[in-house]
Amino acid sequence: LRPVTSGGGLVQPGGSLRLSCADSGFSLGNYAIGWFRQAPGKEREGISCIDGSRGRTWYTDSVKGRFTISRENAKRTVYLQMNSLKPADTGVYYCAAADASAYCSGSAQQYGYWGQGTQVTVSS
Repeated sequence: LRPVTSGGGLVQPGGSLRLSCADSGFSLGNYAIGWFRQAPGKEREGISCIDGSRGRTWYTDSVKGRFTISRENAKRTVYLQMNSLKPADTGVYYCAAADASAYCSGSAQQYGYWGQGTQVTVSS
């Protein structure tokens, strides 16, 4: 399993982007999926996740109400819809998958499979 992250880019403050996490060889449907970001000069932080069984989700406080994680099993893809973007959202975004699917968390230690990251830049 090797998730592929895509959808990053340059957007103005207040704009939107949708990131995708997919794997061409495996279905991500049974895995917990986490989204992480690493801002310049900062540590990687968990921002959202969805578990692999009941579809329960979690968001860090700074993105609640603006970001939405969703899973489309037919397309073997997990999305992160990001609205009302702020300059503070700038960073490299990664998706990661975990075998333990009954729960998810923002802790990187839970996830054993990582994508390559996609750059998101929010700037005017």
